[in-house]
Amino acid sequence: MTHDPVRIGLISISDRASAGTYADKGLPALEAWFGEVLVNPAEFVTRLIPDEQALIEATLIELADAEHCSLILTTGGTGPAPRDVTPEATLAVAHKVLPGFGEAMRAVSLQYVPTAMLSRQVGVTRGASLILNLPGQPKAIKETLDGIFAAVPYCIDLIGGPYLDTRPGTIGVFRPKSALRISV
Repeated sequence: MTHDPVRIGLISISDRASAGTYADKGLPALEAWFGEVLVNPAEFVTRLIPDEQALIEATLIELADAEHCSLILTTGGTGPAPRDVTPEATLAVAHKVLPGFGEAMRAVSLQYVPTAMLSRQVGVTRGASLILNLPGQPKAIKETLDGIFAAVPYCIDLIGGPYLDTRPGTIGVFRPKSALRISV
């Protein structure tokens, strides 16, 4: 079976990393995770930007509408601090809100740290793009993606994106039987 190519937008949101105060760890962590899990050929469209709501909104719109990324993941900016505005920016550009993703991401993280309940992560669609807010730390990024990714490919199917699949022995993708592709 051939695997559909996919464009994935990755946005690391950090004032200090975007200013060069320290090296960003979110983007490399995301690319490494997909390299281990995803079978599809992936093209990553990456951005490293500060915690500025208007810039986050513009970047999400660019990756969804102009770059045609089927999946867009953000890291950082989801806590209660005054500069944490990623969820507000995400909701501002959303066409549909998918509350289950935020609930599931917090539930996964609560297995590791009690402060996960402070996270305000959201999942939304914009046209044919699924946008998810992830934590900022590489360990938490992996834990969260490991916990929720089984539902991501079918969501992307439903909004008109490519058919995503994972490597055997990694994350088991869930689709209803009627949505499975039969290899011939």
